[in-house]
Amino acid sequence: MDRSAIVRLLQNALSKPPNGAKRCIVRFPQHSDYRRFLQEWSELKAPHSPGNAVIHLPLIEAFSLPLTDGRSAAQLRRSAWVEDDPLLSVHGTVYKPAAREKGIPWGVQEIKAPQAWSTTTGHRIKIGVIDTGVDFSHPDLRQSLARGINLLNRAAPPHDDNGHGTHIAGTIAAANQMQGMIGVAPRSIVYPVKAFDQNGSAFVSDIILGIDWCVRNGMDIINMSFGMKTRSKSLLNAVTNAFNSGVIVVASSGNDGKRKSVDYPAKYPQTISVGATNRLRRIAPFSNRGIYIDIYAPGDKILSSWLRGKYNEMSGTSMATSHVSGAIALLLAYRPGLSPAEIKSILKRSMLPLRGSKAPRFTGELDVMRMLTAADR
Repeated sequence: MDRSAIVRLLQNALSKPPNGAKRCIVRFPQHSDYRRFLQEWSELKAPHSPGNAVIHLPLIEAFSLPLTDGRSAAQLRRSAWVEDDPLLSVHGTVYKPAAREKGIPWGVQEIKAPQAWSTTTGHRIKIGVIDTGVDFSHPDLRQSLARGINLLNRAAPPHDDNGHGTHIAGTIAAANQMQGMIGVAPRSIVYPVKAFDQNGSAFVSDIILGIDWCVRNGMDIINMSFGMKTRSKSLLNAVTNAFNSGVIVVASSGNDGKRKSVDYPAKYPQTISVGATNRLRRIAPFSNRGIYIDIYAPGDKILSSWLRGKYNEMSGTSMATSHVSGAIALLLAYRPGLSPAEIKSILKRSMLPLRGSKAPRFTGELDVMRMLTAADR
C-alpha cells in the first residue's frame, strides 16, 4: 500500500467526525504495510484530532477507523482486509431489584462451589471481566477488585454506569460473608475492563482492545458475557491470540432460545461456550443450546451485586458464564498451569447430566466437586 494512500486515508479519518461514518477494522496482509500505516498514523496524529477517530489494535496488527471517502475505501480494500466494526450487546436482562440476601446465592450452591472452599477459593487468580465496569464501592466487592481499565475514557477508572458488569463480578468473586453475598471464587481477583457503555453496547474494536489488555496484563481468565450474530475475523484473531497465550476465554452463548446456533465469540472453538440452566437443572427457555455449547450453568433469576451497593436479580447466559469463570478460578488455584484446552477437557469430563427428556446427552451442567476430581485423574 503506497504512502500517499495511507496519508489520505488517515487525514480523512482524523479530520472528519466519526458520527456519519461507518467504522471498519483494517488489517494488513503484509507486516511491512502495518508498520508503514503505524508510522504514518504516529506522525499525523495531531493533539486536536478526535481521540477515538483511529484506534490502534496491536494484538491483531490492525486499526479501527471511520471510512467516509468511498474512493479511499475502495483503494484500501485492494491492499488490505477490511471488515465492519459492529456493535455487540451484553447477554443479560434485568429481572427485578432484590433485597439483600445474606449468604450463598442459589447458583453458587447449585454448582457445589461451597464444598470446594476448604480446598480452593481461587486465591489470587486474575479474571479480566470485559463488560460495563464495576461498582468499586459495593461492600461485597471491595476485597475482590483490582483497578482494571476504562477503554472508553482512559483517564477515568472503570466505574459501572449500567449494572451488568457489577452483577457479573459479584457472582464470580463477591466476598462479604458476614453481611452480604459470596461468589463462586471469593478470593480470586476481578480486573474490570470497561468496554461497554451505559446501554450495554460496545464495538468489536473495544472488545479486541480489552482482550489485548488482558493478555498484556497477565489475566488467567477472560469473562465475556456478551455476543453478536455475525462472525468477525478480527475478533477471532484476538481470541485465538489470547488462547495461544494460555488465557482461558469464557463466553456466553446468547439469549435467543435457539437450538442450533450460538452467538459469537462463544461459537469460536477457542472459547468455553456457556448456556444457562434454571433451578430445576433444565436448560432455561431463553438460552441458546446445541452442539456449540461446551457447558451449562445457572443463569435464571440470579441474585448478585448491583450499583450503589444494591442487589438485582438477572437472567441470561451472561449469568451462567460468570459461574463458569469463577469455577475455573477455583480449578486454576487448585491445579496451576493448566492450559485452556486442558481446562475445557476437564469441564467436559466432569459435567452433571441435565434433567429433562429432551436434554442433550453430549453436554451437561457445571459441578465444581466433579471438576476438581476430574483434574486429579
